[in-house]
Amino acid sequence: MPFVGHSKQTSRSFQVEILMNLSEHVELNPVSNNLKKAGTQFLRAAPSGTKAAARSQLAPAMFSTRFALNASAPVTTFSYSNPIMEAPINVRFFSAIPTSTVAPTDKSADQRKFSALSADVIKMLREELEAVDVNKDGKIDADELKQLLRKHKGVFREAEILEISELYYSGNAGKSVPIDNLLEAIDGTLKNKDGKQNVLNAGRCAAEYYYDLNHHKWNEDELNIELTHIKPKTIADRLAYGAVKGVRLGFDTATGWNHEITTSKVMQRVIFLETIAAVPGMVAAIIRHFKSLRSMERDGGLINMFLEEATNERMHLLTFVRMRDPSILFRASVIGAQFGFGTAFLLAYIISPKFCHRFVGYVEEEACSTYTKIIHAIETAPEGSELAEWRTQKAPKIGISYWHLGENGTVLDLMKAVRADEAEHRDVNHSVVNMKPGDVNPRYDPTLRLDSALNKYVRDMMTRNPKEESAKIA
Repeated sequence: MPFVGHSKQTSRSFQVEILMNLSEHVELNPVSNNLKKAGTQFLRAAPSGTKAAARSQLAPAMFSTRFALNASAPVTTFSYSNPIMEAPINVRFFSAIPTSTVAPTDKSADQRKFSALSADVIKMLREELEAVDVNKDGKIDADELKQLLRKHKGVFREAEILEISELYYSGNAGKSVPIDNLLEAIDGTLKNKDGKQNVLNAGRCAAEYYYDLNHHKWNEDELNIELTHIKPKTIADRLAYGAVKGVRLGFDTATGWNHEITTSKVMQRVIFLETIAAVPGMVAAIIRHFKSLRSMERDGGLINMFLEEATNERMHLLTFVRMRDPSILFRASVIGAQFGFGTAFLLAYIISPKFCHRFVGYVEEEACSTYTKIIHAIETAPEGSELAEWRTQKAPKIGISYWHLGENGTVLDLMKAVRADEAEHRDVNHSVVNMKPGDVNPRYDPTLRLDSALNKYVRDMMTRNPKEESAKIA
């Protein structure tokens, strides 16, 4: 409400104009005395005949240091001219005077740019998201996301749904995500080509305590392992590779492992090796655990990963011993080998973790090679031989339950699952060598897990809409 005051004693004109405008922003610190000082200066500059009127137009809150800034509050602009000044002075305040509200300045859904999703798909996604938005706040929380994914049970297993909702909750620190932001994130997963985008900008704290407990349910294509090798580059790499080759040569000679593969030789070899293979993961986890306690810093989820690796190797052992009970002499040799190797690996890990992980990576390369030979021998064994029986012989119950081999899971299926485990350990340990401080577990990054889930969700939605052909899928 404008007013104009005139003073007969001066030639100055004074005008106060109240403008309600949310489209502009003012760089003022509302908790400082800036507002109070500006208002005081304004009143001092006002002609004596207009001071009362000017003061009445100002809300009392403008002169309080306890005034709290509200981004949705209307803005009052006072302007006055005076012959001393070259230009009018504008002093802005966030007013407490009641007025009509103005639409927020955040970009609306219509202004958002979706480069991978068409308008039809966006509409379809929005309708489904709004359908699970129980409290109608325009946001999706972890429980609502859980209900959303349960509508796609043909794509997501229940265990996977629970995992994703947990990661969603922890990644956003318990906060809900606006539907528009979630749509942008979904659009981003289709544009993401390198798989390292983190479209939700979620945190990674879940890596410190959460790990995928169901990842040993290998798919058929995941069981087709490729034999790979990382060529040694550094001196430490060469030492690790040489040590592995030397140990293998000695062990092959001692156990009589040659080109002739029998069930007896296989059991003797895999049982002994698994008692040793479970040591590195546990040693790495223990040392990294103590380091995290000393430094009071996160470990990026590596502790969980190595604990799981040690447990996985132990499960190999517990499964194989159900197929053959080792002798007393065999058990005694395991105790000696554990003491010697465990002590050496512990000291080596304290000195150089990278050397140890490269060493384990090369050990797992050899393990993949060994299991590949065993699998080939089983598949090509003549009918009636002991090896051929493993094609139909049921795997031990503990193995069927752990790897989800199915009711009729065979020893051959078991060997393929174990080889897939060893290939994962191979790749993980080689990857850890190249990790930098602050990097997250290469096997389980919560943010990438979320990206993958959103990508899987939107692709399933798009298959429900056969007319959708304009999406740019990476």
